Amino acid sequence: MQFKAVLKVLGMLLTFFSFSMLVPVFVALYFHDTQLSPYIFAFLLTFVVGLALWLALGRHNVELKVRDGFLIVLLFWTVLSAFSSLPFLLALHHHFTFTDALFESVSGFTTTGMSAIDNLDRLPPALLYYRQQLQFLGGMGIIVLAVAILPLLGVGGMQLYKAETPGPMKDEKLTPRIAETAKAVWFIYVGLVVLCALSFWAAGMPVFDAVEEAFATISTGGFSTHNSSFAYYHSSLIDLIAVFYMFLGGVNFSLHYLAAAGVSLKAYWRDVEFRYYVWILFFVCLIVTSLLAFYQVYHDVWKDFVEALFNIVSIATTTGFVAGAYTQWPLFIPFLLMLIGLIGACGGSTSGGFKILRVVIIKSQVTRELRRLIHPQAIYPIRLGRRILSDNILEAVWAFAAAYFGIFILGIILVMSTGVDLESAFGACASALGNIGAGIGKYAYSLAAINTFSKWVLIILMLAGRLEVFTLIIIFSRTFWKR
Repeated sequence: MQFKAVLKVLGMLLTFFSFSMLVPVFVALYFHDTQLSPYIFAFLLTFVVGLALWLALGRHNVELKVRDGFLIVLLFWTVLSAFSSLPFLLALHHHFTFTDALFESVSGFTTTGMSAIDNLDRLPPALLYYRQQLQFLGGMGIIVLAVAILPLLGVGGMQLYKAETPGPMKDEKLTPRIAETAKAVWFIYVGLVVLCALSFWAAGMPVFDAVEEAFATISTGGFSTHNSSFAYYHSSLIDLIAVFYMFLGGVNFSLHYLAAAGVSLKAYWRDVEFRYYVWILFFVCLIVTSLLAFYQVYHDVWKDFVEALFNIVSIATTTGFVAGAYTQWPLFIPFLLMLIGLIGACGGSTSGGFKILRVVIIKSQVTRELRRLIHPQAIYPIRLGRRILSDNILEAVWAFAAAYFGIFILGIILVMSTGVDLESAFGACASALGNIGAGIGKYAYSLAAINTFSKWVLIILMLAGRLEVFTLIIIFSRTFWKR
C-alpha cells in the first residue's frame, strides 16, 4: 500500500473541493445574509489541510494500484463528509450536534436525501444552496470529476474511476482515455441540470428553487428546499417535469452519451437494462394507479395517475422526493415502493440501489438453472444483449447480492436494538442503503427524531450504498492490507 501517494491524492482532492465551499458565500451576499463565517471557516480549514498534505507529499509520484484507488475513494468520502459537515454544525450550532451535521453531510454527498433537519423552510438560502450543492457534486461522483483533472497533475485516474463508478461491469469506457470519459459524463450531467432548471422555471418555480431542485433531481438526491418537498408547489406540471428528469437521472449515462454522439434514440431501446427499467416502472405504475383508483384515494383518476407516477419514479430512481402522503396509501403499496427503491435504477446512473442490471443477470441465472434441471448436460451461456457474460461477472453479482442484503439485515437488527419498530427500521435502513431518501414508518419524511446510535448506523449504510458495499467492506479484509 502506497500510503504517501494515497495521502497526496487525498490532499489534492480536498484542496479542489474546498473552493466549492465559497459558492454559498456569494449566495448569502446576494440574499443579504450576514452569516458567512460557517462557509469561510470550512473553506479555510479544508483548503489548508488539503494543501498541506499535497505539498508535504508532492514528490511521491508513483503509479496508483487498484488497492490505492479503493483506499483513496473511501478516505475521500469519509474525510470529505467530515469537513462538509462544518457549515451545518456552525450555522445550526444552537440545536445541531456533530452527529446531525455529519448525517446531513453524508446524506447530501451520497445523494440519499434523508434529513436530520426538521424545518427546512426556516433555513437561510445559503445553507439550503449548500445542501443541494453537495448532492450536485455527489451525483455523478466527485471522483469521476477529479479523474479528468488528475492526469494533468501526473496522477492516473483509472483506479479511482473503477472504485467509484457504480455497476457490475466497470471496465467499460465511453472514450479511449479515462479523463475523456469523465469529461463526457460530466458534460452531459451539467447539461441535464441546466435543462431541468430551465424547465422548472418555465413551469412557474422561482429561479432559486428551480436551480436547487434541478440539482437534486438530476443527481437523484432528493433534498428539497421545502419541508413538504414537491407537494409545496401544488402543480401537476412541475411533478411531471420532475418525473421526466428523474427518469433520465436513473438511466445509464453511457446511453445518454451514445444517443447524443449518434444523434439517435435507438441506443436506449437496444439496451437490455433500459428496457427492463421502462417495463418495471410501467407495470408498477399500472398496479399502483389501479389500486388508488379502486380505493378512491384522490377521487380523481388523473390525480391517482400523477401521484402514483411521481412517487414511483422518485423512489425507483432513489431520488426520494415526496408529492403526497404515500405512506398512507392502502395495502402493500408503501412496501412495494421501498422494494423497487432497494433495486434502484440502471447501473452507471446517478441512482443508488442494487441496480436493475444485477437483477437482470440474476434472473438469467435462475432461468438457466431451471433449464439445467431438465437438461443437465446442456450448456446455456448467459447473455446480456449480444454479450456472453463471464463466470467472473456472475460470481461477482452473487457475492454483491449476499453482501448487500446481508448488511441490510444487519442494519435493521442494529436499529431495532435501540427500540425502533420493525416497519420504521426497515424503511430507514432501506432508505439509507439504497440511497432512496424517502422511507416508511415513523421516520418516513425526517430522521431528526431518531436516536444517535441509529443515525450512525444509517451513516454507514449510506456510505456503503453509495460506494456499492465492497469499496467500504474491503478495507476489513486481511488480503487488502497484505503486500
